[in-house]
Amino acid sequence: MDRREIAALLAYIGRLDPRTIRTDKGEARDQLAQWHELLGDVPTATPHGWDASVAARRHIRTSPYQILPADVARPWESYRRDRLARHSDPTPSVDPDDQAAWTAELVGTRRAVAAGTAQPAQARAITSGRDGIDPRLEARLREIGSCIPSAARAVLAPYRPARAAREAAIAQGQPDALSVRCEWCKAQPGEPCRRRRIGPDDGVRGTIPRAAPHPGRLDLVAAQQAQPTERVQ
Repeated sequence: MDRREIAALLAYIGRLDPRTIRTDKGEARDQLAQWHELLGDVPTATPHGWDASVAARRHIRTSPYQILPADVARPWESYRRDRLARHSDPTPSVDPDDQAAWTAELVGTRRAVAAGTAQPAQARAITSGRDGIDPRLEARLREIGSCIPSAARAVLAPYRPARAAREAAIAQGQPDALSVRCEWCKAQPGEPCRRRRIGPDDGVRGTIPRAAPHPGRLDLVAAQQAQPTERVQ
């Protein structure tokens, strides 16, 4: 706010709370200088929800104490923090190899959001629930069969042997052993079986994942799959 806008705000506040009115010219000049010094970087209003007069009126309505510049500055800082907390940086439109331009656009967008001249950019979710899958994503998944490309899956296989073994078994038409709970190591459905680590004193020191499920887990899932067939016969 410039001095003219500060003067207008003080006149508005004086109509609501006459205690703030300064009749002496010297005191009025000092009051104007003080408020301008403390609120010079606070806008009068923004296109997206901020209004200094609304913040002043709220304080006068809810507080018995005479309003101070801080009672306008604090709501403004809260407004800025809230907007930045709801902002997710969108991908800049400039060449990503131009680091200076890339950074400048990010900073400029954040400043505009904080200043209230631009709305926060919300991160878009890939899906919005079971019934809200993006049609483009659904079509792409049908096309490739998985959200992980086959080449990436092959590279990741050595680092997740249990999942790789599970996918290989399913691809070969074998039952999915991880679809049931393991009665031996108590691994829950979807989790790999675990092998106990025994210390020198024969005590269990921990467990580590097994690449292959325990035989009893394989037998259990095979028996479950065989049950419908036996009923038909």
